[in-house]
Amino acid sequence: MKSNLMSRLSPALGLIIGLLALAIAARFLGSMSLISTLTECLILMVMVVGMSIFIGNSGVVSFGHIGFAMIGAYASAWQTCCSGMRQVFMPGLPDWLLSANVSVFWAAVIGGLLAAAFGLVVGVAIMRLSGVAASIALLSLLFVVKTIYENWQSVTAGQSSLVGLPLYVNLWVALLVVSVSILVAQLYRDSGFGLKLRATREDEPAARAAGVRVLPQRLIAFVLSAFVVGIGGILYGHFLGTLAVNMFWLDLTFVTLAMLVVGGLRSLTGAVVGTLAVTIVREILRALEQGIEIRGHNFAAPQGIQEIGLSLVLLAILIYRPQGLVGDRELGRPKVT
Repeated sequence: MKSNLMSRLSPALGLIIGLLALAIAARFLGSMSLISTLTECLILMVMVVGMSIFIGNSGVVSFGHIGFAMIGAYASAWQTCCSGMRQVFMPGLPDWLLSANVSVFWAAVIGGLLAAAFGLVVGVAIMRLSGVAASIALLSLLFVVKTIYENWQSVTAGQSSLVGLPLYVNLWVALLVVSVSILVAQLYRDSGFGLKLRATREDEPAARAAGVRVLPQRLIAFVLSAFVVGIGGILYGHFLGTLAVNMFWLDLTFVTLAMLVVGGLRSLTGAVVGTLAVTIVREILRALEQGIEIRGHNFAAPQGIQEIGLSLVLLAILIYRPQGLVGDRELGRPKVT
């Protein structure tokens, strides 16, 4: 039984060991800038892994998951931002919450659960849809969440930025959380729930004929995915120390989806590899924007080259390798079922 569990978890454990080695190398061989970049990469990886729990198993591309990151991040800020700031920026919060002093761990758990609860409520309706209809509905959900948070002035500070969040997220905290996320995603994929959901992805009519109930299976993955992405949003806020609604908007949606597509939509290994690959591309393009010194002359690429370059990379992947860099394969396994 134990060996069977270890065999099931071998892809996840291999990915975690690889990320640990990368973190150790960055810590002892890299600069503070490299450590910061890797930390942000691991935070984004939590969101991408969370998205893959739903997208990879259901086959439904979601443009709305960053809304769960926003919900989780603000829920944590309501509990951990210093009380004086809360009274200034968020006077509409309940009195007990204005003076609450919740530990960062429990604030993260509660924030993730709030994102999951919201996912459960909206998922009951949206998960009845399939294909393009579901993707458009999820994009609309992101617009709804963004509009509410942008105009809920007394609770979210509206379009202003929230400052004063505890800066507890470092390289090791991000590594720990992404490791747990990878294990959760792997356990779900290999569970009966994951197998049933992938059956609906491959042939929904046949899965229904075999007795698989599509709505409950999609809803389970959607809620679990919302929780993990919500945790990723919480880490992001406490890494930067500030929150703004525009942080969780189309830019972040495009980047996280690009990471998933580049690596491979149907593979957990692809989610990890895609996040690392896109981060490397972004950093190279960012360095080109800032300029490279050659014999006393500074050569800088035009501003916006990051977005253009990433778009071209994504386009090339879609044309020449639509299954992503990893495809359906998992680390240590020949192919994902």
